[in-house]
Amino acid sequence: MGFLTIEQLDVLLVEPSSTQHRIIADYLSELGARQVRQVSGGGEALQAMHDNVPDLVISAMHLPDITGTELVQRMRKEDSLLNVAFMLISSETDIRYLEPIRQAGAIAILPKPFDRDQLQTSLRATLDFLEPDPLQLKNFAPDELKVLVVDDSFTSRHIIRQMLERLGVEQILEAENGHEAQRLIEQEFFDLVVTDYHMPRMDGRELSRFIREHSSQPGVPVLMVTSETDRSRLAGIEQSGVSAVFDKPFTIEILRGMMEKLIA
Repeated sequence: MGFLTIEQLDVLLVEPSSTQHRIIADYLSELGARQVRQVSGGGEALQAMHDNVPDLVISAMHLPDITGTELVQRMRKEDSLLNVAFMLISSETDIRYLEPIRQAGAIAILPKPFDRDQLQTSLRATLDFLEPDPLQLKNFAPDELKVLVVDDSFTSRHIIRQMLERLGVEQILEAENGHEAQRLIEQEFFDLVVTDYHMPRMDGRELSRFIREHSSQPGVPVLMVTSETDRSRLAGIEQSGVSAVFDKPFTIEILRGMMEKLIA
């Protein structure tokens, strides 16, 4: 991990419940966080971010004016807030609320109740995201790699691109779906493909099968990113020839470790 510490993190806590507010604030204090601003609503949070962009936003799901989902979506539409780390703490299990947050590149989604160790793990993931250890490859420099990122969500592509760039990767191409990726794979050589599973026209599983069975580079590592929980579908993904499957959200540490294993 880099030199950034929990003590140096600028945290914005968005929590309307006084009880939850106190629990989270106490945990943050015990873990060393010293720069914590606190608001109760989404509108207040956005104004606070405009006044001073934080390193990390920790939010509840249900706020007085908007949801945590709407908050992170609004953040991702603003250039100044696009790269701010976001953590959700919620007892919500409804996929309608959680899936957009996963797509928006949340650092972590913590359940209620949670403990201090879980929060500490998420804060360390935030530090690693902001200032990651360098990518260690035996035979390549990170800036020599060419990576294809495939996702129909602009925000998801941006978050993955951001992770790759912070690991030192400079040559990154993007595709919005499997068909577009297929065209690029026929034109370019890639060292790694990172693809979403759920996409229109051609999904990640179909793209992986194309790469393995019909492309000129069948051995390229393919990392699949998905929030899929259905076991039969997950089995189908694994059988399509992917090198690894990541859950959303995933950390830059997981991405770095898998890249070092597969590419080295």
